[in-house]
Amino acid sequence: MSAVGQTTVAAPSTGPGVLSWAQAREAARRAGLRPLPAVGLPLAEALGRTLAEPLTALTDLPAFDTSAMDGWAVAGPGPWRVAGRVLAGRAASAPLADGAAVEIATGAQLPPGATAVLRREHGRTDGTLLHDCGHQSLTTGQDVRPRGQECRRGEALLPGGVPVGPAVLGLAAACGHDRLAVRRRPVVELLVLGDELLASGVPGPGLVRDALGPLLPPWLRAASAEVAEVRSVRDDFGLLRDALRHSTADIVVTTGGTAAGPVDFLHRALTEAGARLLVDGVAVRPGHPMLLAELPSAASPSAGPAGGGLPGGRHLVGLPGNPLAAVAGTVTLALPLLHARSGRSAVTPVLAPTAVGLPGHPVDTRLLPVRHTADGVVPLAFDGPAMLRGLARAEALAVVPPGGAAAGAPVELLEAP
Repeated sequence: MSAVGQTTVAAPSTGPGVLSWAQAREAARRAGLRPLPAVGLPLAEALGRTLAEPLTALTDLPAFDTSAMDGWAVAGPGPWRVAGRVLAGRAASAPLADGAAVEIATGAQLPPGATAVLRREHGRTDGTLLHDCGHQSLTTGQDVRPRGQECRRGEALLPGGVPVGPAVLGLAAACGHDRLAVRRRPVVELLVLGDELLASGVPGPGLVRDALGPLLPPWLRAASAEVAEVRSVRDDFGLLRDALRHSTADIVVTTGGTAAGPVDFLHRALTEAGARLLVDGVAVRPGHPMLLAELPSAASPSAGPAGGGLPGGRHLVGLPGNPLAAVAGTVTLALPLLHARSGRSAVTPVLAPTAVGLPGHPVDTRLLPVRHTADGVVPLAFDGPAMLRGLARAEALAVVPPGGAAAGAPVELLEAP
């Protein structure tokens, strides 16, 4: 059953097995410390993956001395006698004799003997002679990009574990790579639980729209997941148990059914599926009835997308059914697990000051939608467990410690994708 109709109680989230927010995040990260296998992919297919090994330069960068400006490559002091032109994409011309110059384009290879580049706006030609009209004397090496300025062949440019973004692709291409060794994406199956959920149309009496089916897959993909399937499961114990037994995904994510309501079957289904609970409740608001479990090996590892799960390396993340509570569960358990399975390196927390005091829970951590201002982050309204209006305008979730955060205090931020 979805937790959309649950009420938020004021009591602290204490009890056997309940972890602090930081403990739960660390438990999820440690559970995923068995990175998925490496695969070699063309650059165009590697975006969003994670480097499986250091990115090493295949050439010096730049590979030869180049001009940093349009102008003239000159040899020695001026004035210079201009003879010829060098364009980008062409091999270097004959060596320049002292007192000679050639017109040159940005990125073109410097001819041997050139000592500097005179920018076009600083040069004036008088017949065949070139004069320096700049306000400062031309120095040796000026506006020249020397060979190997950025890196040398064989140099490690990035460590393994770095997410492959556009800049990484550009760097890889610049230093000679056509393919990258990256981690296979964790395959995720999303099970949306509840009889009351509508996939389309306007909600009616007793029925609500499924907000998490549209919301979660893009967030999971941003964390390097391959979302293989999103499907609804009715409030039926047998259906849920069989869905868990037959899944071959690396990670199963469920929404709803994590509490102790009359049709909250997730704990029982996990027991019958042979799962082992790693996290069963987190002291965080919203979202405290979230859970993390280790699933047994898939019965047929070759049957699922991308090869199914690894033995002992499959997990289930149980999210609450309330939308903002489910988002809290996603950033607390699902994302650290996905990042670890993807081989991503742990990142340093991002801190920012608060512009105003941020309200907190008396004993639990609170995750609060916020926006940046010139004075620091400010909270947004509509931050209840079942609400998404605040999150839709948020730039991040602030991690507010128990008791709240005073104005000016630094708080950790979790970026919204």
